[in-house]
Amino acid sequence: MSESFDKNVIYLDNAATSWPKPEAVYRAVDYAMRYSGNASRSGHRLALEADRLLYQTRKMLASFFNVGDPAQVVFTKNCTEALNVALKGVVKEGDHVVTTSMEHNSVLRPLSKLQKSGVEVTVVQANVEGYVAPEQIAEAIRYNTKLIAVIHASNVVGTIMPIADIGKVAHDHGALFLVDAAQTAGTLPVDMEECFIDLLCVPGHKGLMGPSGTGVLMVGKGVEVESLIEGGTGSLSESVEQPSFMPDRLESGTLNVPGIAGLKAGLEFITEVGQSTIRQHEQKLTKLLLDGLSELDNVLVYGPKDPNRTVGVVSAVVRGMDPAQVSALLDREYGIATRPGLHCAPLAHKSIGSFETGTVRFSVGYFNTEEEIEKAVQAMKHIAKQLD
Repeated sequence: MSESFDKNVIYLDNAATSWPKPEAVYRAVDYAMRYSGNASRSGHRLALEADRLLYQTRKMLASFFNVGDPAQVVFTKNCTEALNVALKGVVKEGDHVVTTSMEHNSVLRPLSKLQKSGVEVTVVQANVEGYVAPEQIAEAIRYNTKLIAVIHASNVVGTIMPIADIGKVAHDHGALFLVDAAQTAGTLPVDMEECFIDLLCVPGHKGLMGPSGTGVLMVGKGVEVESLIEGGTGSLSESVEQPSFMPDRLESGTLNVPGIAGLKAGLEFITEVGQSTIRQHEQKLTKLLLDGLSELDNVLVYGPKDPNRTVGVVSAVVRGMDPAQVSALLDREYGIATRPGLHCAPLAHKSIGSFETGTVRFSVGYFNTEEEIEKAVQAMKHIAKQLD
C-alpha cells in the first residue's frame, strides 16, 4: 500500500478520481514534463521521446483491452470526450439508439442533443438495484437501431451490467455496441472481442490510476467514426482535409503527453499488481462497507448488497438528513471524503428511488484499508445517532 498520502484524509471518492496515485505515476508525469516535446510535430530527440511514449501507451492499451490494432486507440482528455466522439461520430439522423436508465450524463446529454437532430432514443428502465437484463435490451431494438450504449457498472450503486450478453444481443441484431467503462477499467477485465464491443470509452484517472485530463476511445475493427473536431495532426500537413486514417482521424491538436506518461505508469502498476488482486481487495472493502452500513439504524443502503455484483461503489442516506449535510459532516468532523448528490446520473437515482436529493456515495480504491472502512462506518453511526 502507498505511504505517500495525507494520513488525515480517508479518501472514499475513487469513483470520481482515484487517489492517491502510485508513486511511479507522479514520477512519470514529472519526467515527461521535463524531457519530452510535442508528439508527431518534429524530428528532434524531445519530440521523438513523446512519439515513443504515445506508441508504447497505445500498444499497452490495445493489449489490455484487446482492441487489436494500437492505431485504433484514440487519446482524449477524459471519458466524457471519448463518449461524445463515439456517439456523435457514429449516430446520424434517422438512427435509433438503445441505452439504459443507469447511464451517466456523459451519455444522456449527448443523446439528448442528438434527439434534436432527428435521432431516436429508447431508455431501458433498470430495476431498483440498477440492473438491466439483456432481454430488455433485445425487446427495445428496432429496424433502425444503429447503436446500443450501456454503462459497464453504475457510478451510483456499482451494479455490474452483463456486457458480454448485451454485446451479443447487439451483434445478433446488427447494431454497434458502445460501453462506458468509467467505473470498471483497471478493476474488472474488459475484453473488446469477447464482449462484442465496437466502441469502448474509459477514463485514465480512475481505475487506470493515471492523472486527470486523460481518457481513451478504442474503436473496433471496421467501425467508422466521424471526427468531432478537426485540426493539426502532424500528418498530411499539405492538405486542409482531416486525415482519414486512425488515430489521426480522431486526434487533433497537441496531446497531453505528461498525462499519457502517467497513464502508462498506471497501466504498468496494474499489470504488476494484477487486476485480480486489485479486484479482490476492493471487494473485501466493499463487503465491509455494505455490511457495516446495512446494520446501522436510520441508514438506508441502496443497490445490490452483494460485492460480487458490484464494483467498489456504495450509496447510502441517513434518514431525515440531506446527503450534502452528511457528506459535509464526514469531511469536517471525521476527515472522510465522499460525494453527495445525484452524481451526474439523474435517471439512475430515479431508478433506485433516491431522486431528488440523491445519496452519499462511498467509493473504495486499491489504496484504502480495512481500518479506514471501519472508521467510515463508525462515523456514519455517530451521525445517524444524532437523530435518536
